[in-house]
Amino acid sequence: MTNTDLKVNRPEPIKPGVEIRSFLQVTDIKETIDALLSGEYILIEDLYSNGLILLNELQSYLKNIHPNESFQEQREFRSEYRKLSNLILIQVKEHKLTVKKAPWIGWLEKLYPETNDFLLPFPQIQGLNSAWQWYNNGVIIPVIRNKVHPYYGVYFPTRFEHLQLFDNWLKRYEGPKKSAIDVGIGCGVLSLLLMKHGFQKSFGTDVNPNAIIGLKESMKGTKLSHKIEIDYGHLFGKWEKLTELIVFNPPWLPSSHDLDRLDEAIYYNDKLFPDFFVEAKKRLLPEGRIVLLFSNLGQITNVTKEHPIENELLNGGRFELDKCLKKSVKAASVKTKRNQHWRSTEEVELWVLKLK
Repeated sequence: MTNTDLKVNRPEPIKPGVEIRSFLQVTDIKETIDALLSGEYILIEDLYSNGLILLNELQSYLKNIHPNESFQEQREFRSEYRKLSNLILIQVKEHKLTVKKAPWIGWLEKLYPETNDFLLPFPQIQGLNSAWQWYNNGVIIPVIRNKVHPYYGVYFPTRFEHLQLFDNWLKRYEGPKKSAIDVGIGCGVLSLLLMKHGFQKSFGTDVNPNAIIGLKESMKGTKLSHKIEIDYGHLFGKWEKLTELIVFNPPWLPSSHDLDRLDEAIYYNDKLFPDFFVEAKKRLLPEGRIVLLFSNLGQITNVTKEHPIENELLNGGRFELDKCLKKSVKAASVKTKRNQHWRSTEEVELWVLKLK
């Protein structure tokens, strides 16, 4: 598949005609939750707020039967909630939600131009709505000059300590600035930082087609379209030339299930880091550097005992440590409903590696 043939990654529409129950304000909540537990679809009707009410009741039900204290328990709770909540549907006609007092979501027209009458899971509608606000209004990233406008389904940072580490490292970087490879470019923040600090060229890749589609759209007609080249592909994609700098902000947590494309920005599988280091060695100039942005989140939450970068340095035989910088993260927001006590010991990490 060429970049021009990319198919956008979007919530898959459900065609009308599936067996489905209606949910209105007068509908019995307990019966509806029992129906969800048995795998039945529920259609939100009349008011958009009915969907919010049902989701809230579903959360309350699950909290009563699932412990939700440890990091692992929270993952299990979210997995069950995700499965059941995606049985709650809402109808789209002529690119608008059919219920009253619903938000207008531009993605319904942009992502589904060929489809006029279909159903989507209510949580996916919520995600589309939030994503439209971010895309339309832009997101402020403190370390770069301009807002980013993340395309639907593309990871963008909501915490910035790791970006501050990278920004400060780039201020002190004295190596050549002819080119860099940005693995997993996402909405382009690392490449924008490279441009800010004088790099002539960045070659970005991403396995998420939406990242490529979104960046091409946002850079079209600007100088950045000549300075940041992008390719849809795993790890290094088609970029084979040697470079003086490779940057990678990988997922910070090991996966506990098969990944879909949206999860790949958050969780890594067993092959990601070994494959990255093998391919990185092939593309790094003798005096070049690799910069990885990571976190001790997996270790402090007891999800894993292994640190993939430390493991490479101990056992890989390819690279040695040039520098490791660490920064404590801010405490979790008082508004968050999750118990995130581990944030007091979380540190983001910037690892600089060089060839042995």
